[in-house]
Amino acid sequence: MKKMIKLFDTIIDKQEEIELVKTLRSHFWASGSGSGNVKKFEEKFQQYVHSDACIAVNSGTAALNLALSLFDIKNKEVIIPSLSFVSTAHAVVENGGIPKFVDVDSDTLCIDPNEIKKSITKKTAAIIPVHFGGNPCDLTQINQIAKKNNLIIVEDAAHAAGTIYKNKKIGSHSAAICFSFHPVKNLAMPTGGLISINHSQAKKYSKILLSKRWCGITNRTDTTYDVKELGWNYYMNELSAAIGLVQLKKLDYMNKRRKIIAKKYDEGIHLENKSIFNKDSSFHLYWIMVKNRNKFMKNMLDHGVETGIHYRPIHTMSMYKQKLSLPITEKAGQNIVSIPIHPNLTNLETEKIINLINKFT
Repeated sequence: MKKMIKLFDTIIDKQEEIELVKTLRSHFWASGSGSGNVKKFEEKFQQYVHSDACIAVNSGTAALNLALSLFDIKNKEVIIPSLSFVSTAHAVVENGGIPKFVDVDSDTLCIDPNEIKKSITKKTAAIIPVHFGGNPCDLTQINQIAKKNNLIIVEDAAHAAGTIYKNKKIGSHSAAICFSFHPVKNLAMPTGGLISINHSQAKKYSKILLSKRWCGITNRTDTTYDVKELGWNYYMNELSAAIGLVQLKKLDYMNKRRKIIAKKYDEGIHLENKSIFNKDSSFHLYWIMVKNRNKFMKNMLDHGVETGIHYRPIHTMSMYKQKLSLPITEKAGQNIVSIPIHPNLTNLETEKIINLINKFT
């Protein structure tokens, strides 16, 4: 059986195994209060992005939900791109808000600041920029819009571990930035997420988030504690954090490999509509637009290359179904294909992918 070139693949070595076994044998696998490896990971990630505080959780979805819970968005509109994973919208609804879908920029597929401006009403409370595929949003424009209209910004950085904006790592810009460490992400764990806080109220927000991520538990002393508000079972486990600490040490190297591959795609793929090369992107995804997508994806699979679709626009799904005019998003929903871009790709595999794309498009 021929080897399949995987769409996603994570670099692991002996070090992850050593730390995992060490944690297993410690018999300390989880703590709602977030001590041990979880605390170490929070500290190391905070140093990595240069933020005021970091709170580790069990997924990117949990991070978005908790971050939005810091702010009052009940019955208010939150502007988001429709071209995103559905968790971006779910987190708004979970906190009583109303998702307001807008179009994306045709070059980056990140939220278009001009579309944000057009969509602001008296009911608008927040904006969630999504750093699509690891490409940084235009935070300068978005911050100006938010400041002018007194809006909250919560960044969805699920794709953006290691992404740079204005010479700073994503995670050091807005009040709350939400990361995902799903197994396919640039920094991979069995399950994990994190909220990076940058705010004058960082200590206060951190205290609230620490309580909410563990069922609202506060004032804990030995075996006694109190619960003053609703919380969730969102804490990160020790095994994930142990792997995350090793992955964090490799993250810049792994992202460098992704950029090398992206540069080869940029130069070799004969399509105009594809990911732009940006040295500051972490290239979680590399996308192309093709006609006859199903046929193209089948041809690639028949030749040993996995591909994917990121994403079906949220406003086309039954729960969020709306008749909107989002032409760039809708075109992407019909034509976008994600191709392999991970650090384990060899030069030969990269050339094979380029040649097959040029053949089948």
